[in-house]
Amino acid sequence: MSKAAISLTTGLEDPEKVTVAFLVAVAAAEAGRETTMFLTKEAVRLAVSGVARGVACEGCPPLPTLLSRYAAAGGSMLVCGICVDAKGLDPSTFVDNATKGGTVQLWQWIGDDSCTTFSY
Repeated sequence: MSKAAISLTTGLEDPEKVTVAFLVAVAAAEAGRETTMFLTKEAVRLAVSGVARGVACEGCPPLPTLLSRYAAAGGSMLVCGICVDAKGLDPSTFVDNATKGGTVQLWQWIGDDSCTTFSY
C-alpha cells in the first residue's frame, strides 16, 4: 500500500479546508497507510497543542476529534521549520505526533516508496 502525504497551508482562518484535509488524512491512516501531513504557512499553528478547536460546519466532526483519531491511527505531522521560526512557535508545545522539519525531511519520509499526495 502506498504512503499518503497531505500538504496543508491553511489554518483556522478556513476551518472547512482544515477539516477536509484532516478527513482525508484520517481515512488514509485508519486504512493502514503510512500517512503524514506537511503543515506550512498558517497550518503550522495546528500542531500546537490545544489550537485545533471548534467545528467547521453543521454536521462536521470537531477538529479535536479528527486530530485525536489521526494520532491514534499512527498519522504524523511534519511542521515546516521555516514557518515555525517565522511565526515564533515553540516546537516543545507541539502535539506528540508533530515534529519540526522541512522539505528534506518530507522527501526522506517518502523515500523510494510510492506516495499518494493531496494538497489543501
